Amino acid sequence: MKAVYISEPGGPEVLEVREVEAPVPGTGEVLIDVVAAGLNRADVQQRRGFYPPPPGASDIPGLEVSGRIAGFGPGVTKAFSLGDKVVALLAGGGYAQQVAVRAEQVLRVPEGVDLVTAAALPEVAATVYSNLVMTAQLQEGETVLIHGATGGIGTMAIQLAKALGARVATTAGSDEKVSTAKAFLGADIAINYAEEDFPESLRRQNGGKGADVILDVVGAKYLKQNVDALADYGRLVVIGLQGGTKGELDLGQLLQKRAAVVATALRPRPVEEKGAIMNAVRDAVWPLVSDGRVRPLVAKTFPLDQVRAAHRYFDTGEHVGKILLLM
Repeated sequence: MKAVYISEPGGPEVLEVREVEAPVPGTGEVLIDVVAAGLNRADVQQRRGFYPPPPGASDIPGLEVSGRIAGFGPGVTKAFSLGDKVVALLAGGGYAQQVAVRAEQVLRVPEGVDLVTAAALPEVAATVYSNLVMTAQLQEGETVLIHGATGGIGTMAIQLAKALGARVATTAGSDEKVSTAKAFLGADIAINYAEEDFPESLRRQNGGKGADVILDVVGAKYLKQNVDALADYGRLVVIGLQGGTKGELDLGQLLQKRAAVVATALRPRPVEEKGAIMNAVRDAVWPLVSDGRVRPLVAKTFPLDQVRAAHRYFDTGEHVGKILLLM
């Protein structure tokens, strides 16, 4: 089969399509003929040498795929049949024509979604739902601030938070993306972080109140501002480190607000936790996708042998929604 490998840390030019042996499903695993794979920030960080796969995971990048069940390893208890249309959450290995993955991390494609588009769902849906709902306990009527409005995480988080009855504020780096966040994605408040101080702008547009929940992909660069932007009893959930790993935290301000800072990562979690998250996504998110309240957004697709072009496009930051590789 064909698969993508990273020859050395660097830019898109280090991505190589190779002929390799197909995986053999182990105990509790299913084999999937991959139709499409989603690109994620973690893939870019892995390509650059900053985010190696967890122990035991494939060196092939790719954290989510859609496809059809092609085989079973011993001991699979989840009820699947050959040919079932599914999506899978992976610790790696998605940029390939076949993957073997634990059955707990596999779901049937939600009704009304075509198999290619479905590849845009598993990683972002699992990340957003587990952090906004399972970790931050976002409630109806609360204000949530979502950084990175038009990326894969942002587009899913805005829609899901709106569907859950939250008031949604978001940040983006241009007036065009601000308009997209409000007109296309339904954000109540959208702030151009390049031109405005987002904590001040949020309070000005939110009746003087900060955010009950903040979903942050930036990390250290935004730590001080995020704590400033929190409301009393607010919850800051850090899920990305695009802006660095070390920042100064004002514990006095945090204490005064009775607020919390939590950092989580989905990729290194054990299978049991990923399985619980995927079951929650199936029960809570898939119905919203099927009835159209949450839409998987695909910015552009590329064939597997154009993986370098796909990463170059990702690196521009111009996309709204997900970029997919087609097998």
